[in-house]
Amino acid sequence: MHSKVEQVRSKVDGALDEALKKLARYVAVPAISSDPKHKEDVKRLGTMIRDDLTTLGFKRSRLLELDDAHPCVAAEWLKADPSKPTILIYGHFDVQPVAGENWNTPPHELVRKGDRAYGRGSADDMGGWVSHLVTLEAWLQEAGELPCNVKLLIEGEEEIGSPNLERYMDAFPDAFESDVMVLTDCENPAVDLPGLTISLRGLLEIELAIQTAECDVHSGLWGNVVPDPAILLVKLIARLVDDEGRMKIGRRPVDPKWMEGSKSIPMNDETIRSGAHLLPGVSPLESRDMTAPAWAWRQPAVTILSSTFPAPGTEKNAVRHRSSVKLSFRVAPGQTREELFDLVNKELDSGLPKGVKLEISELGGGASSWDYEPKGPAFDAADRAYVKAWGRPMVRTGIGGSIPFVALFGKRFSNLPLILNGVIDPETTAHGPNESLHLGVFQKAMIANVYLLDELSALKK
Repeated sequence: MHSKVEQVRSKVDGALDEALKKLARYVAVPAISSDPKHKEDVKRLGTMIRDDLTTLGFKRSRLLELDDAHPCVAAEWLKADPSKPTILIYGHFDVQPVAGENWNTPPHELVRKGDRAYGRGSADDMGGWVSHLVTLEAWLQEAGELPCNVKLLIEGEEEIGSPNLERYMDAFPDAFESDVMVLTDCENPAVDLPGLTISLRGLLEIELAIQTAECDVHSGLWGNVVPDPAILLVKLIARLVDDEGRMKIGRRPVDPKWMEGSKSIPMNDETIRSGAHLLPGVSPLESRDMTAPAWAWRQPAVTILSSTFPAPGTEKNAVRHRSSVKLSFRVAPGQTREELFDLVNKELDSGLPKGVKLEISELGGGASSWDYEPKGPAFDAADRAYVKAWGRPMVRTGIGGSIPFVALFGKRFSNLPLILNGVIDPETTAHGPNESLHLGVFQKAMIANVYLLDELSALKK
């Protein structure tokens, strides 16, 4: 243990207001990577972060750039003994769009209300890596050094699926070279329960199209006589799900030990109603033979993205000759997109009326699932750090969503410990209106980071 660790922790204990000021500067920049109109905002924020890291004392703080890509920020502090491990801290500074959303506060302004701070990117993911910046600054101010070597890699394209992150890994391998990776873009199952993410669902998107005729025909003349492609599509989609709307194709067995452990995750009806913003009287689906975490994290799911069913304003009494629908599938951990696509294709490509034309095609933008077993001294160190900060070790959790960079890190750096943490909680509403950061989670995350660096510094390279 570093002799100054408790002094650093004391500094961080009193740093919340200053941390929020730091966070507010970044939230104020609308770094919306999906919108070409905000391309310069993304670069502006990256440049701001780079300059701040230089001021903090990180040498070789730089803006990494490639053609046709938003930039990444890379920085390093390598003054610790060479025998000490190098820790890479990953985060992302780009954010989701806000247009058309019903915000109660200005989305690009950090507004503190009660025990939360509201603003786009406040938790996803600026709060994540800012919690590390505050900790790093405290270490340098109080101890004059960091307990181990540290690299930072803060990406500008995560919210569009990290399409160029592997190119950055190829072009700037030294920016990623490390002994332990801390990927700070994940969720805690409750504000008093720290999470270590060990699985993610993948993403598969497909389009179904049915054509029955050469043109639309009068429904009064031909209804009940010819097949309606829109109705056939509805019936096809219904084949994929059970009576409650859950995917029945491609379900995976869940380890009994994992299932038993998941009962301690506070994903109860109240948490689900609140986190999912259900209307009064709407109940979550029955858990039946699984826990809610098992359904949300370990099983495939399907959502209708869009369709060509007749839209308001285009009504006519006709049987349309063609209809299509785009479906989004969450791929279970350990399951491949190809495996799930084949199962769906097999289920749908049968039993249609003779001669009906069915097209099933995979769309771009998919993501691999990820399933990980956290073993070894790095995870023991993380648990010790979280016991000191949160009063308990990290809970092994999953995320039902898809985070392409995680699968990429898992593939490229499978020999390294990957510690996935973050500051998101069930009330954060990431990607939605009124995204917020719980101040208690933020504070405990900063304190955990103090001890995490100290504990990891004792690892052998």
